[in-house]
Amino acid sequence: MTHSHTITVEPLGVEVSCREDQSILEACLRQGVNLPHACTHGTCATCKVEVLDGEVDLGEASAFALLDSERAEGKALICTARPKSDVTIEADVEEEDGVVFHAVRDFGATVTRIEDCANNIRRVELALDGNIDLNPGQYVQVQIPGQGVTRSWSVATPPASTDAIELNIRRTAGGLATDGWVFAGLAEGDRVALSGPYGRFFLREQRTEPAILIGGGTGLAPLKAMVRHVLETGAPQRLYLYHGARTRADLYDVDYFTDLEEQSGGQLSYRPVLSEEVVEGIRHGNVTAAVDADFATCAGHVAYLCGPPPMVEAALKMLMGKRLFPRDIYREDFFDSSDKSSGGVRSPLLRTS
Repeated sequence: MTHSHTITVEPLGVEVSCREDQSILEACLRQGVNLPHACTHGTCATCKVEVLDGEVDLGEASAFALLDSERAEGKALICTARPKSDVTIEADVEEEDGVVFHAVRDFGATVTRIEDCANNIRRVELALDGNIDLNPGQYVQVQIPGQGVTRSWSVATPPASTDAIELNIRRTAGGLATDGWVFAGLAEGDRVALSGPYGRFFLREQRTEPAILIGGGTGLAPLKAMVRHVLETGAPQRLYLYHGARTRADLYDVDYFTDLEEQSGGQLSYRPVLSEEVVEGIRHGNVTAAVDADFATCAGHVAYLCGPPPMVEAALKMLMGKRLFPRDIYREDFFDSSDKSSGGVRSPLLRTS
């Protein structure tokens, strides 16, 4: 029998029940207490807390995200930490007006479509057994059959698609989930188990300023959900969508966004950028350089950044140099399991992921 313990979350003063085989973050999210988090596998340090009382098993937290000195001081990453007794933690919680968080739930799903949409990128569409409540830009965790592990993929569909979601999955050489499953044996009609929603990277609907959206590779997925939500609900935000890739073969959904741009009446500007190939009609260079060239200043805007950590970091620096403050920038770094050993820690400048 698995024992459960009480987790007291300060400064909220709330209590949740957490099993010994469950991460503290997972227990909180499933009981409606949405604490800061991003990668959920001990790499990014977003969910770092102070353990005020009680004992925890720190789990497989990266040595880069949780330093030895921090462990000695009683810090923990709650995405990997599990309770060994009743525990009191102090989390860095910031309330946001107008933001609604949805509790994490489990879902069964059926694969309805699989499509190779770009070089080493596969689109997977799922029909859920129930309706999922999420914010545009959040992600789900999918169970890898027979492996006892999950992988996180952003949802590319907006909240209105409550019982069907689209995932854009990049192939990782030798990856357990990609080479070993999604790009190997996964087929239409297969059953899949997943949970969600996760993440604090999503469209802030109360922020009506013009929005600059910068995505690298499959970092386009959550931005697609945001764009669709704005255009389909009649929200007022002016959107500038930049998608960076190396070659034309690495770009996807070009025709889709081109059509959206034409139909948006000037609300959406779509700007794909290639860094390693010159193609007529597509801008060449670094995606952050393209944004830099297009805006004399970014003051008065809000930005959403998603993709590989180097791209996100470069975009962050460029935007801040264009007079956009950290409070106006939301980011999601796409880490993988290799980042645990190579130090994929997020910039300390931004606390909202």
